[in-house]
Amino acid sequence: MAGRAARTATMDNGKQYTTEHVSLDAYAERLSTALAYTGVTPEQLCGLGDADLLRIPAGVVFVDPKETVAAFFVLLEGEVQVYRAEEDGGRTRVYLAKRGDTFGEVPLLAGKGPSVYLEAMQPSVGLRFSEDAFWNLMACCLPLRKTILANMSTRLRAHQAEAAHREKLISLGTLAAGLMHELHNPGSAAKRAASQLRDNLMRLQELSLRSTSKPKTQNQMQCMHDLLEHAVRSCHAPSLSSIDQADAEEAMSEWLESAGVENAYTIGPALVNIGFQQSDLNCAKSAFAAEGLSDPLNWLEALVSSVSLVCAIEESIGRVSDLVMAVKKFAYDDRCTLRDVDVHDSIQSTLTILGHKMRQRGITVAKRFDAAQPRIHTTGVAISQVWTNLIDNAIDASPEGAEIEVYTWSEPGYLTVSVGDHGSGIPEELRSKIFDPFFTTKPVGTGTGLGLEIVQRIVTQNFGGKIEVESKPGETHFVIRLPQG
Repeated sequence: MAGRAARTATMDNGKQYTTEHVSLDAYAERLSTALAYTGVTPEQLCGLGDADLLRIPAGVVFVDPKETVAAFFVLLEGEVQVYRAEEDGGRTRVYLAKRGDTFGEVPLLAGKGPSVYLEAMQPSVGLRFSEDAFWNLMACCLPLRKTILANMSTRLRAHQAEAAHREKLISLGTLAAGLMHELHNPGSAAKRAASQLRDNLMRLQELSLRSTSKPKTQNQMQCMHDLLEHAVRSCHAPSLSSIDQADAEEAMSEWLESAGVENAYTIGPALVNIGFQQSDLNCAKSAFAAEGLSDPLNWLEALVSSVSLVCAIEESIGRVSDLVMAVKKFAYDDRCTLRDVDVHDSIQSTLTILGHKMRQRGITVAKRFDAAQPRIHTTGVAISQVWTNLIDNAIDASPEGAEIEVYTWSEPGYLTVSVGDHGSGIPEELRSKIFDPFFTTKPVGTGTGLGLEIVQRIVTQNFGGKIEVESKPGETHFVIRLPQG
């Protein structure tokens, strides 16, 4: 007798298919024909036990991981779509099974329950083997055993490759969210600088028109030419410590005020910031009468400020380009070439871009840069993101009018950078979570929880460095160690 009476199975979705318990002997020839590629003969299948014959209408899902035990299937007729069950309850198409294809062996061999949905795409017929019957086949039928193990190996490799691809897509999704977080600062800085530049150009035009109404001597023209060359030579003066910077600005402003220059304490810091010293302005003091020195130096300050604003725009757009390139390199797995990174310049650029935020809250920066060569030789990229996140967090954590600290020093084999603030500190119970993605202590809508995760990933993975946090009420320091050499 070929089998017992057929019975109807109903899935949770209400759709039905029929099953009939049959002797494998009766279906050995049909099974071996369907599995012709394996080289299995009917004789090798005879005496290997029973199976369930399934007749499935089109559109019926006859295997559901939530309600089906593990089993081995061979498709005798029709087509079956295989879907992988996702953790969120969704499904992902894996492959379309046709006559002679097998499925279900991977969970059985791995000792797990079913992880796929099977849906008949057209009226289909198949054999379903229980776990015991499957192991009986594996033990007694060498050709089928070889085919099943080969199929499992192929599918595991495909699954691993797809899992790696999915992981990369998840990482890219996290990176994209971080990219939005990172683009905000340089984008805002560029917009603000462009607005200030427009005001500066109007002031330059007004001062230029006023200047043209007064004839200039040859000495005056030459002096202004020399000052102009100096002003457009570079974007920034060499980095100074906070004390040296403040002393230079104070001295310059006092010198200008003593020379009768209007807006001396506005002009002084701008001139120092782009590298002017008092000696550079002696030509102007001697070439212009005291009553005529104010307009040329105010014109010079407007020009210097405009150059600084253009530089800020360039830096901001450069930061955006670097971020986009970093995503592109991550996506295409490019290898970065070795290059020298000047850490002090990188920090200074970040302080420039975030300067507006500090000024708004009256926050000052105490810089203490190591006199040793601040360069590191590395393939790492995106170091500016590290300083942006740490300094931005320090600003947010600081009360108005406070001071943040940025120090660098050398240790054997490392260049060390510390960014500190005098805020409320990080509670001990939260310190183990601060580098987790999307964890934030900031109010809803003001923090993404990605900043410190990005910092840790860049420092440890891109640079092979270390990051530590030291915190107590009123004082927090993030210490970064970057390998040198």
